[in-house]
Amino acid sequence: MAATKQDKARFDTRLPLEQKQFFERAALYGGYRNLTDFVIATVQNKAKEIIEEREKILVSQRDKEVFFDYLLNPPEPNDELLSAKDEFNKLISE
Repeated sequence: MAATKQDKARFDTRLPLEQKQFFERAALYGGYRNLTDFVIATVQNKAKEIIEEREKILVSQRDKEVFFDYLLNPPEPNDELLSAKDEFNKLISE
């Protein structure tokens, strides 16, 4: 069975020659094969950092909402909790 071809997309940009040369120098100093590898690796790392930070904030906000909702609107105790309370009260009253 032949391997499936991975979908590819193209990303083109225009930038001043000085900026391109600056990026190429950074790629060379960083040990990258070429400017494309440097740009992809750098943008990939930055994108991951941004997404992880944003998702932490969203999770944190959601956790806070759930926590305070339970504090302000606690659910009714179930039978097991009521039974445990009764057992505890018996133990401490003896």
